[in-house]
Amino acid sequence: MKGFPKMYVVLTVLALALVLPSAIWAGGLYLSEVSNAEVGLASAGSAARAQDASTVFTNPAGMTRLDRPEIELGIQPIYLGLRFDPDSDTHDSNRYLPNGKKAEDGDATDWIPAGSTFYVHPLTKDLSVGIGVLGYFGLAIDYGDDWVGRYSVQEVTLQGMTIMPSVAYRVNNWLSVGAGLNAMYGIFKQDVAVNNNPLGIGSYPDGQLRLDDEDWGFGGLFGVLVEPLETTRFGLTYMTETEFEFSTTTEFRGLRPGLETALNNHGLLNTEIDMTITAPQAVMLSAYHELTDDVAIMGNVGWQDWSEYGMMDISVTAEETTSLTADLDLKDTWHGAVGAQFKISEPWLMTFGLSYDSSMVDDDDRIPLMPVGESWKFGVGSKHKLNKNIDLGVAYEFAYAGDLPMDLEETELKKRVSGQYSGVHMHFINVAMNWKF
Repeated sequence: MKGFPKMYVVLTVLALALVLPSAIWAGGLYLSEVSNAEVGLASAGSAARAQDASTVFTNPAGMTRLDRPEIELGIQPIYLGLRFDPDSDTHDSNRYLPNGKKAEDGDATDWIPAGSTFYVHPLTKDLSVGIGVLGYFGLAIDYGDDWVGRYSVQEVTLQGMTIMPSVAYRVNNWLSVGAGLNAMYGIFKQDVAVNNNPLGIGSYPDGQLRLDDEDWGFGGLFGVLVEPLETTRFGLTYMTETEFEFSTTTEFRGLRPGLETALNNHGLLNTEIDMTITAPQAVMLSAYHELTDDVAIMGNVGWQDWSEYGMMDISVTAEETTSLTADLDLKDTWHGAVGAQFKISEPWLMTFGLSYDSSMVDDDDRIPLMPVGESWKFGVGSKHKLNKNIDLGVAYEFAYAGDLPMDLEETELKKRVSGQYSGVHMHFINVAMNWKF
């Protein structure tokens, strides 16, 4: 048992450092549902539409197409359907709690609040500025304290709130460029159960390890909008990576006396944990074309550099410093979308969209901190023009990832957890108002 407590904490911290916003399983970990139009079109044409104030984020170059000050306010409840069903290969030490009661399967189904605000202000005919407040990176997941995978994660929050001031300039009648500062405030919190009976001897209740920190990260968004015809436009955006440097101190609760003493003797009860988490770079290319005055079609192709996210430096500072590198073996993701808009009558506009995102992990690499897979999204929306200044929009999107198998092999500290996430899905509901001054 010599050296065991330190190894236990190091490996536990290593697992904790792999924390991702697990409620976002759609391909990668970015939410494209940042506005009413993105939900109703499943993000199709996002970098080329430039039809409302949300272009601050979808393509800042598109702000030159708005001829009046404009603000969009949106609220967006999200329903996450995420449930893990263990199979017979899951070890009994995980299927049952130390008191002999059966552990919960792992139901993280929940409602998650979200929303956004965008404002655009033309300074001249060719120069516009804007600002957006939104969240596109990170949500939250809560399995509960007593589920079968509690020694990997109980609850995790990694939320990023972006404040993006932007500027756009019309170079000529067919080309506009834009840029935005991505100032993201990151909130990190992680709870994981600590096995007080690692050798299977005893019946001490589980302890708990908590990590908690906040940090600012900064990046950039750059966009180009090309309009070769009055009815056709193309948009290209590049999002730089945004890096968080989280630093926190281990907070243990409910440890059995022997384990607590051993950890204290090794100087690990107040261990400083430094974690670098990177929201990766991304590219989006979109097209928009009006077939008639009442019908428009649009589409996207996109790429996100999630393989870069897979490497994270972790430093553990106690009596001595250990530097580790965790490799999640993530893959870059690809995105495609198609959509259409229909003006069914003068005050009404209907939207439809379909998108696909590839998976950032193979089935063999899936972990409970990251229950992600390839996904399909189906969006529908409607906008009603109340008057020449105010539009009201309602949109809905269904995202489906299907069944996601997971098999965590036995290690020195953890027994096997095996099964699948069944019918993983999300519902997005967006209600927004767009007001032109």
